[in-house]
Amino acid sequence: MNGWTSDDIPDLTGKTMIVTGANSGLGYVSSRELARKGARVIMAVRDRSRGEQALARLAGEVPGAAVELRLLDLADLDSVRGFAAGVDGRIDVLMNNAGVMMPPRTLTRQGFELQFGANHLGHFALTGLLLDRLAEDGRVVTVSSDLHRRGTVHWDDLAGERRYSPVAFYAQSKFANVLFGLELDRRLRAAGSAIRSVLAHPGYSATNLQTSGPRGLIALGGRIGNRLLAQSADMGALDQLFAAVSPDAEGGQFIGPHRGMRGYPAVVQPVESAKDPASARRLWTLSEELTGVTYDLHDAKAS
Repeated sequence: MNGWTSDDIPDLTGKTMIVTGANSGLGYVSSRELARKGARVIMAVRDRSRGEQALARLAGEVPGAAVELRLLDLADLDSVRGFAAGVDGRIDVLMNNAGVMMPPRTLTRQGFELQFGANHLGHFALTGLLLDRLAEDGRVVTVSSDLHRRGTVHWDDLAGERRYSPVAFYAQSKFANVLFGLELDRRLRAAGSAIRSVLAHPGYSATNLQTSGPRGLIALGGRIGNRLLAQSADMGALDQLFAAVSPDAEGGQFIGPHRGMRGYPAVVQPVESAKDPASARRLWTLSEELTGVTYDLHDAKAS
């Protein structure tokens, strides 16, 4: 794994990959590099205009790329269902990349706090709806953040009605990503499935995520940090690309920069509380109730 780069991505001809939040930042870089290696890439984006600009840019950088654009608003479960219904054929990789970061308190169309709703519930629903179309050796890559270490699930105040902090609720959503990714791995293994659920985080990478959602001092800090501290989006995307395509990436692993917030892909460890199976099962049950999406996974040992 030492010094793994996009040059190490194997030939992906004949494979289909979905990348959410593909019009900018880590999602755009991931889409470009997967397409460069021959994959058919479905770029899932919320905004058509920005998506078309990204598609045109990618076509210029990778002539002949097999890339298509589809609309997906993870903050609207109706949009998630519509997107999933329109996906045909086998999927080799689902990269749950899109994210909302530290906005003022906002609700999704179904009334969930935006960060929990889009970052976790939207991807939980999307993965469940597409699971039966994943290849036998397919992968689900869920992109979290090192800030998951500051997170917990506000079980009695998921929507932040009593008390809301943009940072705390972002950390909650990223903590939920880790609980979900690890629990999905447990359930896939119990069902005897070869599908891999792999987690990734980009360290501190310069993208528009730090400035498009936050307001005030948080946004100012993001702009300064992007200039002085962050690594490039090209470097940050390596972790999720490794998780998506490297034969060395295993289900249940968490891939992040080898130097903590910067560097090449390495296996890292999530915060201990995110490894708790009881919390993960509780979140899973709650997520099924809130989204109406259940997973068709059966324990092979019980069969």
